[in-house]
Amino acid sequence: MTVEAPKIAKSALRMLPRPLRDWLRSRTGTQFMRFVPVSIAAVITSQVTLVVMIEGFHVSAGTSGVVASMAGAAVSYVLSRWAWHRKGRPNVLKETLPFWAVSVGSWLVLGLVTHYAHVWAVSMNLTGLQRVALVNGAYFVANCVTFVARFVIFHYVLFRSEEHT
Repeated sequence: MTVEAPKIAKSALRMLPRPLRDWLRSRTGTQFMRFVPVSIAAVITSQVTLVVMIEGFHVSAGTSGVVASMAGAAVSYVLSRWAWHRKGRPNVLKETLPFWAVSVGSWLVLGLVTHYAHVWAVSMNLTGLQRVALVNGAYFVANCVTFVARFVIFHYVLFRSEEHT
């Protein structure tokens, strides 16, 4: 059974270049579009956590970046199972542990980026909203990069369907 896309989405799809339209209609493209809301929810969770940790609790930027990415990963884990149509108890060795191993890699990247963005902001004498904007902006860009990496790992390795084997 195929679910019809809303008319707005269909007309927006027609405005895209044909190769991109074709890719979005493919199995991988469809899966990518299911992963987008998962990542949006995880990014919102982690961005809010980052601000609260740095500005509210005055935790170091590196530690805040790691904690924020952990909060985002928890949301991502739950929703990723939905995105890849997983039901029932997860297989700890084939699904849960690899997911968290990939997440740890993302935490390290995001923690380092956050730390160095904060160092950079301080070196430029940024305070308040300017500092928050720079640190969160760097964190967001790094999150986008890790999003693509995580999608590739999840789609082609972790949650690989039988047709990709």
